[in-house]
Amino acid sequence: MDLKGKTAVVTGSNSGIGLGVATELAKAGANVVLNSFTDRDEDHRLAEDLASRYGVEARYIKADLSKGDEARALIETSGRCDILMNNAGIQHVSAIEEFPVEKWDAIIAIMLSSAFHTAAVAVPMMRANGWGRIINLASAHGLRASPYKSAYVAAKHGVVGLSKVIALETAEDPITCNAICPGYVMTPLVEDQIPDTMKKYDMDRETAIKEVILARQPSKEFATVEQIGGVATFLCSDAAAQITGTTISVDGGWTAR
Repeated sequence: MDLKGKTAVVTGSNSGIGLGVATELAKAGANVVLNSFTDRDEDHRLAEDLASRYGVEARYIKADLSKGDEARALIETSGRCDILMNNAGIQHVSAIEEFPVEKWDAIIAIMLSSAFHTAAVAVPMMRANGWGRIINLASAHGLRASPYKSAYVAAKHGVVGLSKVIALETAEDPITCNAICPGYVMTPLVEDQIPDTMKKYDMDRETAIKEVILARQPSKEFATVEQIGGVATFLCSDAAAQITGTTISVDGGWTAR
């Protein structure tokens, strides 16, 4: 698929799923804007590397997506946004009566409110350009719940609902909006959790992964960032022009139960 001439803004994309999606979109020819809340040399080098490898334009823009004005400024500074991938996210696990208020506020702001702010600026750009794709990273937890993840589950359910609303509001435009709902994806963050899980449950690596980390994922395999990027790229294709307002699960069967 050829996305040459399109500009993709991917939030939270200096590592993990976001970087994987940005990479797959760059492979398909899209110019990309990377983002996170840091402003390090290595962040800018990631963009330089994508530009060099795939012959596209790429740059990095710092924006703290917990702040609505910075989320909006990210799209404005990008100058053009044909593809918006709202990916930025954080996590905190705690019982609801002990859940820190500041963590609740941060999770809702970064994962739900930022998607509202970026889309609000991007949709008029897409209408002016006559084409657009909004892809929101939700989760299996946007369709199911788990204990001790009140803010994360609430935010991801909200992302699914927001995606449906945007899809309805843009249904007569050549714009689509969908949510990708992964289960567990192999990222550096997940990789870092494996040794602690092995130690906690006194298990070898394979057993800890299959019986603890992937207990709810029937395939007993992680999805990869390349697979999430591939789904995002498909949603930008002509074949997906009538796919809007829905969720696509990449969860090894988790939500089939």
